[in-house]
Amino acid sequence: MARVSLQKSRGALLPWLGLALLLLIADQFTKVLILGYYQLGDSSPVTSFFNIVRVHNSGAAFSFLASASGWQRWFFTVVGLGAAVFIIYLLRSHPGQKLFSFALACILGGAVGNVIDRLLHGYVVDFLDFHYAGVHFPAFNIADSAISVGAVCLILDELLRVRRSR
Repeated sequence: MARVSLQKSRGALLPWLGLALLLLIADQFTKVLILGYYQLGDSSPVTSFFNIVRVHNSGAAFSFLASASGWQRWFFTVVGLGAAVFIIYLLRSHPGQKLFSFALACILGGAVGNVIDRLLHGYVVDFLDFHYAGVHFPAFNIADSAISVGAVCLILDELLRVRRSR
């Protein structure tokens, strides 16, 4: 009986790990392109509000702790790896919750993508630059986008769960 349950859990886990892997591959592929074709600080306008740039972020979201002395690389790496392990545990524990699992898979793919950057380069490669009227939103990447989509979906999942429980 326990063996059947474990196999069912693994089967339900695979699509979500596949989604996380696809996001990870897209993230790393785009970062390889940026590193290959752009020098640090290079920028190419695409539209009146969007540029492709090459920026290195040694901190976290919005360059949080970027100016620290270097310890943040390992801190954010450990946090990302810990989050990945916890997310896999949650995915195995809640196989039937599609929106919740989708959100976790997005966050997992993004977190691992940024951890890989920190391990390989000591910084995260950002390249998507949106701006309006001379004001630039902090540059980001596919991993950051996946994490953001996942976070929004987690909030939506919780709002829907609370609504259903009423």
